[in-house]
Amino acid sequence: MTTPPTIRVLIPLQVKRRNGRPRIVPPDECAADQSAAQQPHVLRAIARAWAWRRMLERGEVTTIQDIAAAEKVTGPFVSRMLRLAYLSPAVLHQLLIARVPPAVSLNELAAAAERPWAEQKEAVFDTCRQ
Repeated sequence: MTTPPTIRVLIPLQVKRRNGRPRIVPPDECAADQSAAQQPHVLRAIARAWAWRRMLERGEVTTIQDIAAAEKVTGPFVSRMLRLAYLSPAVLHQLLIARVPPAVSLNELAAAAERPWAEQKEAVFDTCRQ
């Protein structure tokens, strides 16, 4: 009996580090297909920011320090992440509905919320993705 010929399958993947952890990502030409698998930490941060904003508006908490104590995080962290609740509707649509990943870090995304709504989309996304 003869052994069948060996078939070698080559899958081009890259290993990138995110927050110190290795992550396997597809090559750049396949990255567009990954938009549905957007980074969950961005979605989670936006959801937390909106929850905190609602808590403040309803009067459930009175200060950012109250939120920080309840969540066991620092006040400056809550203050910085709370800015995500004030992103423009166009940016939120791209992030949450179209699932386009931002071209900036989470801290830079929070900083972009301080800009006028007309400038936020340009600051958050690469122009080649729009």
